[in-house]
Amino acid sequence: MAMLWKFMRVARYSKTALPPKIKVRGIPTHSRQSVPSDFAASVPCSNTVELFGKSYPQDDYTNVTEKILSKVGKNLHNKKHHPLWLIKEQVKDHFYKQYTGRRGNPLFSVYDGLSPVVTVQQNFDKLLVPRDHVSRRKEDNYYLNRDHMLRAHTSAHQWDLIHSGLDAFLAVGDVYRRDTIDSTHYPVFHQMEGVRLFSCHELFSSIKDGESLQLFEQGHRTAHKQECHTMEAVRLVEFNLKQVLTKLMTHIFGDGLQVRWVDCYFPFTHPSFEMEINFQGEWLEVLGCGVMEQQLVNSAGAQDKIGWAFGLGLERLAMILYDIPDIRLFWSEDERFLKQFIVPHISQKIKFQPLSRYPPLINDISFWLPTEGYSKNDFYDLARSVGGDLIEKVVLLDEYTHPKTKKVSHCYRIVYRHPERTLTQNEVHRIHQAIEESAVRELGVEGRIFCLHNE
Repeated sequence: MAMLWKFMRVARYSKTALPPKIKVRGIPTHSRQSVPSDFAASVPCSNTVELFGKSYPQDDYTNVTEKILSKVGKNLHNKKHHPLWLIKEQVKDHFYKQYTGRRGNPLFSVYDGLSPVVTVQQNFDKLLVPRDHVSRRKEDNYYLNRDHMLRAHTSAHQWDLIHSGLDAFLAVGDVYRRDTIDSTHYPVFHQMEGVRLFSCHELFSSIKDGESLQLFEQGHRTAHKQECHTMEAVRLVEFNLKQVLTKLMTHIFGDGLQVRWVDCYFPFTHPSFEMEINFQGEWLEVLGCGVMEQQLVNSAGAQDKIGWAFGLGLERLAMILYDIPDIRLFWSEDERFLKQFIVPHISQKIKFQPLSRYPPLINDISFWLPTEGYSKNDFYDLARSVGGDLIEKVVLLDEYTHPKTKKVSHCYRIVYRHPERTLTQNEVHRIHQAIEESAVRELGVEGRIFCLHNE
């Protein structure tokens, strides 16, 4: 979720949905069970996409690929001893132990098996994302059709969980976004959403003369509060939020951690912040958070409460904590990688020992773009579909506009490197040629210059 929060902030506007079986009131226990990968998906055939035993009619918005569908249902965050599972379990263990109810039971409930198939309404509308917002584009999301998509963030479950009557929960799952190709970006990653709501009594009960304080007022929106919130309420919610997240990051990264907060903008929280930590001498952004927009809370049926929300990326934390250099490694089945995370305790310190660094093979490709309907993410998606995880990085090297015809040409550099063995030039040549042919056939590009580099 943190990644989408960041995407929306950059766009000057940046937050996952319940499967149909989950009722609005009273969430059944089967919602906690992960969907098995062998039942997850079949590739698009005829005019439908099959996912979890249900058919979704294709239309002009359908853009999910066979490669992406093969990842649905893998549930890396639920695979015991996987690094993403270790991060999830550390966070869950911290919240279970730190925050309990009157009877000693965990205050926060955890949902880590919710279906990644959500409606567009769940993913955007209920989170107050404007209809014309850039984050809705086909170029950035995987749509099954105009009404259904693979969630772009775990926030898509937020409204439904609040509407079911929950006041404190964590939602964890795989999310899907079309993006650039490099060592820190992958079209499937994993997020955790956290939400906490407070009644007037819960927020002010420990404050002297708190019985005279109120959550709501009819005021004006400022940089520090929403028009319907009292300043006293916002300050307490913000203090609680930052205290909770500071304790969480200290639990994960150790005592003495330096933290700073950067003001930012998200459509579903105000005020909003990004949290940065100083780790090994470098400031790193780790999550987005804020006071929930009251309009969202009200529409979900919790009109008498105020709350906060945060979203973080599991890969982001794991790469920092374990010093994992390449996001593709999380999908590796190489025992040399996986065995490093089989530890007796989830909080045991682990220093990732890199696998042998195999040499890269670098090829360039250039072509004239069609007059309309092309985006860089279309090419990145096509390259991933053909080359899979053999592609380490794709960079747009050059963009040229012909002075007479005004036609635009792109030149991309593709870095091939297998994380577990040495690639041969023959292997790469076949893949690169397939990418060229697919780009002409599927994207409508014209002409190409094939250049070879060895490093």
